[in-house]
Amino acid sequence: MLPLILFDIPSNVEGNYWSPSTAKPRYVLNFKGLPFEVDWVEFPDIAPRMKEIGATPSKRRDGSKAYTLPVLRDPNTGAIVTDSWDIAVYLDNTYLEKPIFPKDTKGLIRGFDTAYIDQLWPAIKLLLVRARDILRERSAEYYVIMREMAFKQKFAEFSPEGPERDQQWSNLEKGFTTMKMWYDQTDGKWLMGSTFSYADILVASCLFWIKKVLHDDEWERIAGWHNGQWERLLVDVERECKDTQ
Repeated sequence: MLPLILFDIPSNVEGNYWSPSTAKPRYVLNFKGLPFEVDWVEFPDIAPRMKEIGATPSKRRDGSKAYTLPVLRDPNTGAIVTDSWDIAVYLDNTYLEKPIFPKDTKGLIRGFDTAYIDQLWPAIKLLLVRARDILRERSAEYYVIMREMAFKQKFAEFSPEGPERDQQWSNLEKGFTTMKMWYDQTDGKWLMGSTFSYADILVASCLFWIKKVLHDDEWERIAGWHNGQWERLLVDVERECKDTQ
């Protein structure tokens, strides 16, 4: 079997990995034990590179389209798949061992995908500011320009120290408190009880991002919420999706 190719965005953190979007297919690939290689693409180079390989643009939250990562190229089938959700579905449909979507759960997990993002969105600007700080220079400059265009606000105004940032922290904790309520409805450690699924990967990918971009003391703050539930969940998911390459 030829290794699949995952297109990802480099950074200055150890291992390069940092993006929640590209973490999702990486977790799925590792969970299924599929061999893959990473092709690193800086932010300004994503559009020309994806056009070059024949990838399709993905749809943003506002309905517009843009070339984004992740993109997966499978030399075994010739497929080029854009968007983390579509990649997960493709991998489950193509490589049947160890399904990440339990039978008839795609609709529910798709709804959960939107619901958990909505819980974290009120704190997104704090996380965007921290993400900029770990990017390489070319990508960081492009990242700022694109986020300013998306939010119609100067990047320096995203998360200023003081009451506004305090509110963002409050919003973030509130979002995780809501997600704790969801997890508390099950008898196991996963959202579906004893059954691991893509829903848990969705949450872990966000936790992975937060841990990578926040300062150490800021991550420790989150790791201490709810008796350490979120740090444990990230460890548990990464154990399920262990990189065996």
